[in-house]
Amino acid sequence: MQTLISVILPVFILIGFGYLAAWRGWFTQSNVDGLMRYATNFAVPVLLFRAISNLDLAAEFNTALLGSFYAAAFLCFLTGMLGAKFFFGRDWEDATAIGFVCLFSNSLLLGLAIMERAYGADSLTGNYAIISIHAPFCYGLGIAVMEVMRARHTSKARIVPTVLKAMFSNALILGIGLGFVVNLGNIPVPGAVSHAVNLLASSALPAALFGMGGVLYRYRPEGDTRTILFCCFVSLGLHPALTFAFGTWSAISIDNMRSAIVTASMAPGINAYLFANMYGRAMRVAASTVLIGTALSVITVWMWLGVLP
Repeated sequence: MQTLISVILPVFILIGFGYLAAWRGWFTQSNVDGLMRYATNFAVPVLLFRAISNLDLAAEFNTALLGSFYAAAFLCFLTGMLGAKFFFGRDWEDATAIGFVCLFSNSLLLGLAIMERAYGADSLTGNYAIISIHAPFCYGLGIAVMEVMRARHTSKARIVPTVLKAMFSNALILGIGLGFVVNLGNIPVPGAVSHAVNLLASSALPAALFGMGGVLYRYRPEGDTRTILFCCFVSLGLHPALTFAFGTWSAISIDNMRSAIVTASMAPGINAYLFANMYGRAMRVAASTVLIGTALSVITVWMWLGVLP
């Protein structure tokens, strides 16, 4: 219970404050859009740039850690997609968007915040290693599969350019990429620039969590209850369970296991809705799963933290 109070609730109180502000009209939807644009296009990419540029790549890019997390994520994508197709009768395009909902954990806004509160700022290196390829992996997989499904009716030559354009126009990926350039090139960052980066990065998580509350208020649940609950089960239950099984089999360290399980146990992030919206597919399922999954994760994350050493 102490973990729930000291680690999880402060994060969700901040989200809830954003939700309340949007509900009561104290923070308009245009304000929410502006704040989220600041967070996702500027502050969070800078946070990722700082983390990746300072990351000890040789020590932290553990193939067992990344393999455990992403093998589980891939299986959850397949589970979501095939379940939507064969259990709920959705077409392949809808099924792909639903698979993406089951794939994309909120590794950044919730995962970092909860991991830091649970285990301290020094515990985040494994999270950053996962996050550094999270958007490229998830968007690459989701877009590639969606374009293959759409290419049944159009030219297959469009697939590769569409995947590359969508990935490299993403600010998060650009921030990660610049971080790798600085890290691998051993490029020194001037002191004034470093201080500015620290100031901007320090605002990323609080701003994004508050803004996320406003976004969740906008996309309230409407129908598709069985599909939404199925997505919540895959995201909150199956993904961390598979990650735990693969991590145990791979004998990853306790620190890496914590990073992998905490990240895997996060509810779908707002990117799940953005992907669905990009293709105009399963948008209600995506938005409602983000909202309901985030609410349910107050309990499920507490349970997973209780399992971890």
